[in-house]
Amino acid sequence: MPETILITGAAKRIGRQLALDLADAGHDIIIHCNTSSVEAGQV
Repeated sequence: MPETILITGAAKRIGRQLALDLADAGHDIIIHCNTSSVEAGQV
């Protein structure tokens, strides 16, 4: 069963890659960012 996972700082670097990898693995992802809203929209 897929889990829902919250990732903070998911717009760039490690957080972004982690979010993409977990989504590819079938998990539901919630991302949070502070100042990188443009980049977050691309995840």
